[in-house]
Order: sequence, then C-alpha cells, then structure tokens
Amino acid sequence: MRVIRKYANRRLYDTQQSRYVTLEDLRRLILDEEPFRVEDAKSGEDLTRTILLSIIIEQEQADGDSEVFSNDLLAQFIRVYDMAQPLPLARYLEQGTQLMLEQQKRMKDQWQQAMRHSPMELMREMAEENMRFWQKTIGQGQANDQANDDGKPDEQDDDPKKS
Repeated sequence: MRVIRKYANRRLYDTQQSRYVTLEDLRRLILDEEPFRVEDAKSGEDLTRTILLSIIIEQEQADGDSEVFSNDLLAQFIRVYDMAQPLPLARYLEQGTQLMLEQQKRMKDQWQQAMRHSPMELMREMAEENMRFWQKTIGQGQANDQANDDGKPDEQDDDPKKS
C-alpha cells in the first residue's frame, strides 16, 4: 500500500515516488484502484478519510454539472448523524454504489462489444454461425444415412394388404 505523508504546511508527499502530490494525483490513484493511506507526517495518524472528503469537495466545487450531493441530500446526511441510533447508512451507500458501478461497467462492456462490430460484420458472423449449424446438422444427417445404407435395397413390402 502506498503511503502518502501530510505535512504541517498541508503538502502531501508520496513516499513511494519520492515527490509531492496533489489531490488530483490522489484522485487518479483512486480511479486506477491503487490503494493508499494518508498519514500525518509527525504523528502517523490516519488522515485518509479526511483527504478523500477533500477530494470529493474539490470535485463538487469544480464543475456544477457533475454535482453529486445536493443541498437537500447533505442536510439529510447531517440529520442521520443526529439520530439516537443512526441508520447503517455507510453500508447501504457502499453496497448501492458498488452495485451501480458494476452495472455501469457491464453496460459499458456490452456497448463496446456491440460497437466493435458494424451491423454488416454482425450479420456476417450470424450468417457464418447459421452456416456452421446447418453444415453440422446436414453432415450428421448424411452420416446417419450412410451408416444405415448397407448397399441392400430397403426391406419395404409393396403389398398394401400387409400394412
């Protein structure tokens, strides 16, 4: 796990890369799913949660179009903290967000696969698949016919009275 140290001057130092980093650099680590821990350089206290909240605040303020937390939603969160027995909100949000991300990834993968093939390419592949199916089916039928064909005439009786 990558360790980021936060100094009194509010600068963040990546101990793995031996360089100062920004909140944007840490956001990229998150997007790349690279685990890290932010700790106070002097006390060693874990500051990861505070830094993650700072990244969210920075994103919320950067562009009004990508706003996730409305004023009403933030007010509701504050009310949850004031409840005698707070709801298991963290677990619910984590699971709901994970489900949403998995569904989004699945949808993206399916879209990319659909776009990978032009409609003509898709039709060609389907035609080839159908051709293989029919060749296999017809081939099995011919093989069965040949196995049943021993060179002798069929033993059918032409006398309709015996039927």
